[in-house]
Amino acid sequence: MKGISILGSSGSIGTQALDVIKLNCDSLCVVALACGSNIELLESQIREFNPSLVSVVCEKAQRELRIRLRDYSKPIEILCGSEGLEAVTKADAADMVVGALPGSVGLKPAFWSLQAGKELALATKEVLVMAGKLFMEQVQASGIKLIPVDSEQSAIFQCLQGNLGHEVKRILLTASGGPFLMKSAEEMASVGKEETLRHPRWKMGPKVTVDSATLMNKGLEVIEARWLFGIESQKIEVLIHPQSIVHSMVEFADGSIMAQMGTTDMRIPISYALAYPLRIPSGTNPLDLTSISSLSFHKPDMSKFPLLKASYDSLSQNENVYPVILNAADEVAVDMFLKDKIPFNSIHRICLDALNLIPCRRLESLEDIELFHEEVSRVVRAKWDRPS
Repeated sequence: MKGISILGSSGSIGTQALDVIKLNCDSLCVVALACGSNIELLESQIREFNPSLVSVVCEKAQRELRIRLRDYSKPIEILCGSEGLEAVTKADAADMVVGALPGSVGLKPAFWSLQAGKELALATKEVLVMAGKLFMEQVQASGIKLIPVDSEQSAIFQCLQGNLGHEVKRILLTASGGPFLMKSAEEMASVGKEETLRHPRWKMGPKVTVDSATLMNKGLEVIEARWLFGIESQKIEVLIHPQSIVHSMVEFADGSIMAQMGTTDMRIPISYALAYPLRIPSGTNPLDLTSISSLSFHKPDMSKFPLLKASYDSLSQNENVYPVILNAADEVAVDMFLKDKIPFNSIHRICLDALNLIPCRRLESLEDIELFHEEVSRVVRAKWDRPS
């Protein structure tokens, strides 16, 4: 029985990971859960999966959960804050940690999992965006098993199985194009929050859905792939693929291209990560190839999606620092957009402004990276966040 700790159990990845575990309860079990403030959902997860340890965001949430579980008879430890998050990550009974915390908050727990020698199913792309070089150095030094959960990175990872040692000519990252693929730049200037959050293919959290609309999500994946697979950004190409059937491809030196295909359901890459190197039931509907009339691919319009270009530029100009600035600025900008403080087209303006104005510095440790990320966030918010 493989013990699983889930960081971000109330989010999209976390809830779908629990779906897969429930379907494969003969080989997988939940030992610990970390959640933010969705106490009602966490309570139901506790009663269904019986973890021995859980963590919530703050003491208020901790008190509420304890009240809700007054009739719960099974042994459970309820912690909160950073201490609780670390305990869930390092839980003795856990063989694997699912890193599904949104944004930069997932950075430190990913490093904790390395320290504890846990297998890591990583969905938090910001870990590699912010600290790619440092993190991969520690992954290699620790010898832990790192399996990506993002559908695109999982697809690449799967295509590389059995092909390690062969020269990779290109990585082809596919992108649905988001909800505004058919809109012009002028039309995108007036889109609202509700329209932005209506993704045509994937069911995701609000932050990643907004990033998909700006193609920032794909830019972050370019940076992520650069470190995860140790390949130069010049060999990573983004292709718009509206059908979202091919999740990514790898082209080898001999001209062969391997692709991973499937339905648009995150339970496929999640199940692959949880059971790697085995394949287990994911609960998804089979892909009906006869119903697919065509598969189309085309290059993205960099002028329409400037944050994708900015992501490539960040790797060519200062790959250890610029991605940190870009990520911090995007987190602040998306947060302001979701709170109706800025229009959609201000997201990329804020990010480009931050890249141009914030001076670089040497980032040699995890603490350096975290402090710089916080500083960039403060600077960006001070300049752009006005009382509504």
